[in-house]
Amino acid sequence: MATARKIRDAEEARWCLEAVADSQLERAEWARRNGIDARSLNAWRLILARAERQVPTRWVELLAAQPVPTSRYVVRVGEVAVEVGDDFQDDTLRRLLAVVASC
Repeated sequence: MATARKIRDAEEARWCLEAVADSQLERAEWARRNGIDARSLNAWRLILARAERQVPTRWVELLAAQPVPTSRYVVRVGEVAVEVGDDFQDDTLRRLLAVVASC
């Protein structure tokens, strides 16, 4: 009994899988009748199916955002100053002022 051979590449695998579909035989039976290793045929079937499901890579150019100018505010208590921007949070300013007031 001759040893079944492995499938060489994706092109041969596609051809074999089409032949299996056309024959209406089970893959293992088709492979046995055609001298192809059934495990190799099945492995290629899985590889090709996985490759078909993958989403193609899309490249998107990313550009650095231009900094948005914000207003700056300086709160002075004696000689100590706290500077904040438009994006400050009220709680943070309260904590900073409490620290400044305790000095």
